[in-house]
Amino acid sequence: MKIFNCPNCNVTVYFENSKCINCNYALGYNWYSDSFVIPQSFNSQSNNQLKFCKNFEHSVCNWLIPQSSQDLFCKACMLNRKVPNVADVDNYKKWQKLEIAKHRLIYQLIKLKLPIASKLTSDTGIAFDFLSANNKENKLTGHSDGVITILLSEADSVHREQLKAQMGECYRTLLGHFRHEIGHYYWLQLFDESNIIDFRNLFGDERQDYGVALDNYYKNGAPQNWNLNFISKYASAHSWEDWAETWAHYLHIMDTLETAHALGISFKCNPISSDVNARGFINPYLETDFKVIFDASIVLTSAGNSINRSMGLPDIYPFVIPSSVYEKLKFIHDVLQNRSYHLAN
Repeated sequence: MKIFNCPNCNVTVYFENSKCINCNYALGYNWYSDSFVIPQSFNSQSNNQLKFCKNFEHSVCNWLIPQSSQDLFCKACMLNRKVPNVADVDNYKKWQKLEIAKHRLIYQLIKLKLPIASKLTSDTGIAFDFLSANNKENKLTGHSDGVITILLSEADSVHREQLKAQMGECYRTLLGHFRHEIGHYYWLQLFDESNIIDFRNLFGDERQDYGVALDNYYKNGAPQNWNLNFISKYASAHSWEDWAETWAHYLHIMDTLETAHALGISFKCNPISSDVNARGFINPYLETDFKVIFDASIVLTSAGNSINRSMGLPDIYPFVIPSSVYEKLKFIHDVLQNRSYHLAN
């Protein structure tokens, strides 16, 4: 993610800030300009007056919208369909954590120039349902025709770690959930009969019965040597899950590289190999060649893993990417570079 600065004193501002910790000015994120601004600086004579999203009053959003807009919610919050009652303190705190992850996701979708529309106004749009585990519909975290359900219990770090251990996962985060589920949504937007063959050649045939495939996965687990062809065990369950898992990792790579670029991180020596360039990191959203992006990500994650090990912490990126997964990641990058793949939203 980009590193932001206070427009008044130029001190670093973090993405979730609604106030500068140095000069105490109230701040909001203007997604139109990808910057933090001081709302009060837009006076009545200005054509650029901004107001906070309505969810600012619940301390779950710091994004701004035009004062003249009839909308109450920002580009991120307009996608919400079901949210918990703020009177429920425990669920309210969990909602706050979900919104942090969701806003970071929407920021990245904007960077990728992907179509973003609310299902409340478009049949092909996105809707987020943040539900309790004991919801009336008995829904689990997942995606269905543009509706992304995230259980509030996922915001409980203890519960999430228990599930991570129970399911034999090496990585489980709120942001990872959002990135995975939105991958299912964009699969629907990016592919049809005119371009599905390229997908099938890499990921497999999505026409395989999804329910049967998942039942088989939970009964028998991943196939032997799954790591030669998939980014995770779960990716081996079905081509849709392979796409969603790989998509999430593509977003991981792009976001971490943008952060490294924004911070000006560079290495005098290569922590991996002399075969990979170890100079400063590029802005991945401006790079068309996926090999350049991938090589830089290998350097960055290897350095990050080494730093974490120095603190006795788990690797920040505990994955090994085989050549077959590289090709899938490259395919996703190429699809997003080729605007003709984008279907009208």
